Amino acid sequence: MAPDIPRQVAVCGPRDCTTTEAEWAAEVGRLLAAAGAIVLCGGGTGVMAAVAEGASSAGGLVIGVRPDTDRSAICRGLSAVLYTDMGEARNAILIHSADAVIVIGGSWGTLSELAFARHRGTIPVISLGGWQLHDATGNPIRTAQLAADPADAVHRALA
Repeated sequence: MAPDIPRQVAVCGPRDCTTTEAEWAAEVGRLLAAAGAIVLCGGGTGVMAAVAEGASSAGGLVIGVRPDTDRSAICRGLSAVLYTDMGEARNAILIHSADAVIVIGGSWGTLSELAFARHRGTIPVISLGGWQLHDATGNPIRTAQLAADPADAVHRALA
């Protein structure tokens, strides 16, 4: 990555999130924007909307990568939108455009984003209250760095 290009951080999470997950996402967005990072998200509801609102409220640049072409389905706070019309396949585009990934909470779509990020193997993947997988014997599989709070997640993503 060229030194003058800001770090791009994908923030992934469920469209049906908890209040705590939405609060975490908004704070992650604010902190990423304050650090000068570009925020990438799915551009929809839930965690996506919360991170977009948080980042845009702090003057950040937020790119939504949509699975459809429905211009009425985007969340507020986006600076630009990529309409892929690729369904869940857009998750690969989102993750491969990122320099780091923060996963907040969990859903099946979020799990696929986590899997794409881990498969890349070259970028930091941070989990804040997200998926924690175990092998057949019950031992945890390290899928991501576990963050204690939004500040810790952003610190790890930008380190």
